[in-house]
Amino acid sequence: APGAKGKAKGKASRSSKQMSRSERAGLHFPVGRVARFLKKGRFAERVGAGASVYLAAVLEYLTAEILELSGNTTKHMKKRRIIPRSIYLAIKEDPELERLLGDATITCGGAKMHIDPFLYKKKK
Repeated sequence: APGAKGKAKGKASRSSKQMSRSERAGLHFPVGRVARFLKKGRFAERVGAGASVYLAAVLEYLTAEILELSGNTTKHMKKRRIIPRSIYLAIKEDPELERLLGDATITCGGAKMHIDPFLYKKKK
């Protein structure tokens, strides 16, 4: 109605549709769940609204980076399925991820192959 008072003015269908915080932020990771974990973890007395969005975005980025690199490693090994070994090798090959996750233990990851050049046979 032209004389109607209130918030809705002709765009009721668009504004009434509920959007999750993940959808609003354009993320796949669950912002609400991250917020719940931040609050229940008692890391601080108060948790800002943007903190969970930021943390979810960082976690999504790291996950995408590790999956991309381990996918490349899997292709290099001529396999079709990502296994813990390829995740481990992908982390060890990337210097930034190595610094972040170097001390982490990946089950069934194995060890990075390294043969010291001193041990190779010398050509005569």
